[in-house]
Amino acid sequence: MIALIQRVAEARVAVDGNVIGEIGRGILALIGVERGDAEAQAERLVERVLGYRIFPDEAGKMNLSLLDIKGELLAVPQFTLAADTNSGTRAGFSTAASPDEARRLFERFVLLSSQKHLHVRTGSFGADMRVSLVNDGPVTFWLRVSP
Repeated sequence: MIALIQRVAEARVAVDGNVIGEIGRGILALIGVERGDAEAQAERLVERVLGYRIFPDEAGKMNLSLLDIKGELLAVPQFTLAADTNSGTRAGFSTAASPDEARRLFERFVLLSSQKHLHVRTGSFGADMRVSLVNDGPVTFWLRVSP
């Protein structure tokens, strides 16, 4: 599984002009599911996203996690993260999980995140979403957990 995480001052996701998820200070996590991923990868990715130290401490060093600052999480499913971009000028999606499996593992990621974290919002799986954010830093990391 893959998470592209961005430290944000605020972020929101809308579907058909309606905001369905919105957070203040925290992490926007775009989540991709690859073929072969299972619940173990979802569990490990939750640990990494919630525990990754991307927020500044008193000295300005990135030493604090989302859990440490009691920040918010906006998780957005994004199958294009699992694309094969190794050749050509058009992405292939043979490396992405099937839609049913991707939905199941995304929902597992959200459930586990909610159990460990107080404020979790989500995008809508399979929807045409509009995501907006104020990237804080900017700070962006690509996290991958392989089977």
